[in-house]
Amino acid sequence: MPGVVAVTGATGFIGQRLVQTLLKNNWQVRALTRISQQDMVNLQWVIGDLGNKKALNELVDDVDVVVHCAGQVRGNNLKQFIQTNVHGTENLIESTLLQNKQPRFLLISSLAAREPDLSWYARSKYQGEQALISLAKDLKWSIFRPTAVYGPGDRELSPLLHLTKVGLLPMSGRPDSKFGLIYVDDLVQASIDWINADTTYQKIYELDDGAHGGYDRVLMKEISSKVWGHPVFIVSVPVFLIMFLSHINLAISRIFNYLPMLTPGKVRELTHHDWVCDNCSIVEDTTWQPKTQLDTGLHKTV
Repeated sequence: MPGVVAVTGATGFIGQRLVQTLLKNNWQVRALTRISQQDMVNLQWVIGDLGNKKALNELVDDVDVVVHCAGQVRGNNLKQFIQTNVHGTENLIESTLLQNKQPRFLLISSLAAREPDLSWYARSKYQGEQALISLAKDLKWSIFRPTAVYGPGDRELSPLLHLTKVGLLPMSGRPDSKFGLIYVDDLVQASIDWINADTTYQKIYELDDGAHGGYDRVLMKEISSKVWGHPVFIVSVPVFLIMFLSHINLAISRIFNYLPMLTPGKVRELTHHDWVCDNCSIVEDTTWQPKTQLDTGLHKTV
């Protein structure tokens, strides 16, 4: 029976799609935002951020489910990632635990948390998960670790996917590297199905699009060539070159005070050889099945 869902990160890539889908499924949504937004039917905005405990208390007051999508993905030092991905998560958990009717709690993390030594981002996502596990022992919670999420509005994978349309596929790292992908609407539907299942808790789920064994550069080249109807050529970019550029970008970001995406840690993530996961647990515990494979998702995105 639909009730009230509190959502953080509601103005972001994944959060926006989640809010839209919840509303279509007749849930009432209470969403956190840094800037004033117009309330709508069944959608209430709460102004604040993850450091504002008053706003967080208002956000989770008398809700049935909390979906924590917010996260720091750019930064030029570890502290910036920890502030949002760890301390912000702790603040939200503490507000949730204060409620007389404690809601269920879904943390949208990242598969990067599986390799916390690779980057500041990966470490902060892992520590955010550990905060939930240690603080919310009596709470009904689950953690989603999606692989790389893509779709319309994505700012990370979209540049690469757009290049395939003009016949180029830049890749770096080991030729045998494997990675998983998941289309944004599939991740959103997994969240909805978890909410509706209301049975499975204290679990970490890894999610991808169900492609057996994931993807490699050759398979991605073949799929994109088929989608666009013309040859796509792999452009091998040396790791040392990307790493060199990332160090320069990091140094410049500290001078001009902006949040960089390309950092040495991000390069280590991008060139890691194994980002493949297994959907079996989430499929067994809910009704969810991924519906969008790369050929369809690539066309939708570009």
